[in-house]
Amino acid sequence: MSFFTKTIAERTPQGQRQSVQENSYTAHVYNRGGAEQLAGVIITDQEMTSIAKVPQSSYNTPSAISFPEINTYLQKYQDPRQADAIMKVQQELDETKIILHKTIESVLQRGEKINDLVDRSTALSAQSKMFYKTAKKQNSCCVIM
Repeated sequence: MSFFTKTIAERTPQGQRQSVQENSYTAHVYNRGGAEQLAGVIITDQEMTSIAKVPQSSYNTPSAISFPEINTYLQKYQDPRQADAIMKVQQELDETKIILHKTIESVLQRGEKINDLVDRSTALSAQSKMFYKTAKKQNSCCVIM
C-alpha cells in the first residue's frame, strides 16, 4: 500500500485531485503542492460512502464541502486497535498470553513452595522419630517395681 500511495501522490499534478481504483480499494488523492510539497491520500474500500455524500463536482471548491462525519471518523481511527478488528483480537491475545505466563509462573512458584513444605515435613518426621526413640530409651532405664 505504501508504494501505491507514494506513486499516485507523485503522479497527481499540483493543485489537483483524483481517485484511483486498485482491486477492491479506491485511493483519493489531493496534491496541494506548494513549498511543502504536501499531498493527502485516503484509501477506502467499497463500503466507503463519502463519495455519495460529497459529489466530485464540489472537489474544485474545498471550502464548500460539508462532511461533518469526518471528525467522527478521524477520532475513531486515531487508535487503529479500536478500528481494526484483527488488530483488536491480536491485542486481546497478547494480553491473554501475558496473563497465562504470569499464571504459569505463580503455579511453578507454588510448586516450589510445596516441595519446600514436603522437605520440611520429611525432616520434621525424621526428627520426631529420633525424639520418640530417645524418649523411649530414657523412659526404659527407669523401671518402677
